[in-house]
Amino acid sequence: MKTYIRSASSISPQNTFGENGILTDIVESVGTRLKAIEPDYKQYIDPKLIRRMSHVIKMGVSAAKDCLNRAGVEMPGAIITGTAFGCMEDTVAFLTRIIELNEEMLPPTAFIQSTHNTVAAQIALMLQCHEYNNTFVHKGVSFENALLDAVMLLNEGEADNILVGGTEEMIDVSFTVLTRLGLYKRHPLSNLDLYKEESKGTIGGEGASFFLLTDKPSTANMAELVALKTLYKPDGIEQNITTFLADNDLTIADIDLIITGRNGDIKNDKIYNELSQSLFADKLTANYKHLCGEYPTSSSFALWLAANCIKNGKVPTIVADSDMAPKKVLIYNQYQGNYHSLMLLSAC
Repeated sequence: MKTYIRSASSISPQNTFGENGILTDIVESVGTRLKAIEPDYKQYIDPKLIRRMSHVIKMGVSAAKDCLNRAGVEMPGAIITGTAFGCMEDTVAFLTRIIELNEEMLPPTAFIQSTHNTVAAQIALMLQCHEYNNTFVHKGVSFENALLDAVMLLNEGEADNILVGGTEEMIDVSFTVLTRLGLYKRHPLSNLDLYKEESKGTIGGEGASFFLLTDKPSTANMAELVALKTLYKPDGIEQNITTFLADNDLTIADIDLIITGRNGDIKNDKIYNELSQSLFADKLTANYKHLCGEYPTSSSFALWLAANCIKNGKVPTIVADSDMAPKKVLIYNQYQGNYHSLMLLSAC
């Protein structure tokens, strides 16, 4: 059974939300951290609820509602999200109050909203959706596993119009900790110059991207999600990619565009550099993390980008200089060298 992306919506450090087009107005930022450009949440959330919602919840709910609006669907058949860090702002707030109040008379709101499934739960509560609701917390492949769960639901005929999203927020505390662990660069630079120097570390990011999946063919669908696969510490990634394509009756010659998770870190990018000299040689290759930053579910932004490239028949110049209208797109991302994922998209 085929799986189609009916609609997509993304809140990111770029002007990707709403009717802003596909990366036509690029935002440059100098530093080591990219912050999401937040929309007017009052259009999607009751103002009385906004003040009690953390950053990631507001992003997730708004992106999910916009995704449904784009498809003209009021009620999804299931809600599935993926996140690695969850609601960091509420988690830190609750832990801080434990210390400040000496573990007595703790306000419960931050604790209630600190769990990883809060975004999916809030979407369901606001829509009054009582259908299947699940959240995957699988580090660098959290979004991919949420996507896989949705595909299985469609194949089993359990649901249609499944809302799938990847969410992550960056707060000061987590940014400081991850910087000390060496994940991010120690000197400021422009995000547009991320790939111009070889040094340790990358730039932090955040965002929320949602997709509505269906098994019903339609001219309104954005793209077909042909296949996806996750790998943990694989031996021979080139052979794994070749096998992945062969399982779908394709070779690398059939792929029009390859989107990679290159992030500017000299260690992280080694595998991409090797592939660019071998399997990916002479192929149109695009990068995306200079636009959204690095975070565990950034592959959801890559999927949003790929689906829009196929639907609109063009590739934004900020990611690749080409006039090609891609029909088949391969996304290859890896997170911290351990978590690898492959997603294959095709025109409907």
